[in-house]
Amino acid sequence: MLIGGFQKFSLIDYPEKICAIVFTQGCNFRCGYCHNPELVKPEKFEIPISEKDFFSFLNKRQKKLDAVVITGGEPTLQKDLIPFVKKIKSMGYLIKLDSNGSDSEVLKNIFDLKIIDYIAMDIKAPLKGYFKIINTDIDTKNIKKSIKQIMNSKINYEFRTTVVKDQLFLDDFEKIGKLIKSAELYVLQKFIPTKTNDLKFLKKQTYSDKEFENIKKIMQKYVQKCIVR
Repeated sequence: MLIGGFQKFSLIDYPEKICAIVFTQGCNFRCGYCHNPELVKPEKFEIPISEKDFFSFLNKRQKKLDAVVITGGEPTLQKDLIPFVKKIKSMGYLIKLDSNGSDSEVLKNIFDLKIIDYIAMDIKAPLKGYFKIINTDIDTKNIKKSIKQIMNSKINYEFRTTVVKDQLFLDDFEKIGKLIKSAELYVLQKFIPTKTNDLKFLKKQTYSDKEFENIKKIMQKYVQKCIVR
C-alpha cells in the first residue's frame, strides 16, 4: 500500500465511532476543489509511510480505537487494498472505505468478501456532468454500477457531494436525486477553500446556509435522509 499519511484520532470521520484515518496515494480524478493535492499529483507525493509503522500503531491502539477509515486519493487504485483491509479487520477494527466509485469491480469484490462495515462514495455531479468536475474521462457506467452495488450491499453507507457554487446548480441536484433514489443517506458537503488541487478554486465559494436548505429540500424528495456537513 502506498500510504501518504495517517491521522491517529478522529471523532467525525466514522459516524459515532473513534477512528484512525489512513490516506492512500494516487487518484484517477483531478477535481479542482480537492483539498488533498499531495495525494493526487505524483510530483507532490512524499515518501510513503511504511505498513509496518502503520500496523504497529494499530496494534498499540487496540481497544482504544473502534475503527479505521481508508481514504485517499482513491483507495481502490491500490493493488493490495483487499489484503490490507483483511489485515486491519483481523485486528478487530471496524472499517470505513471512502471511494469515488470509479472501479465497480473492486467494490464488488470487497462487498462479496464482507470485509468493510461502512462506505462513503462521492457523487461528483449528474452523470453527464462528471467530466467538468473530475477533468478526466471515465466510463460513468461504473459510477452507476457502484451506486447500485452500495445500495444493495447491506452495509452502512452514505453518498456525498462537495458543493462548489459555480459547478452545481439546483437542477443538477434533481438529477443526482434520481440517480441515488431511495438511498439511506446523502451528505451535502460545504466547499471550504483552504487548500485545493487547482489554485483557482481558492477564490471560489459554496452556497449560503439558506441556499443549502433549499438544496436539502430537493434531495429529501429522493433520499431517506439528507444532511449538510
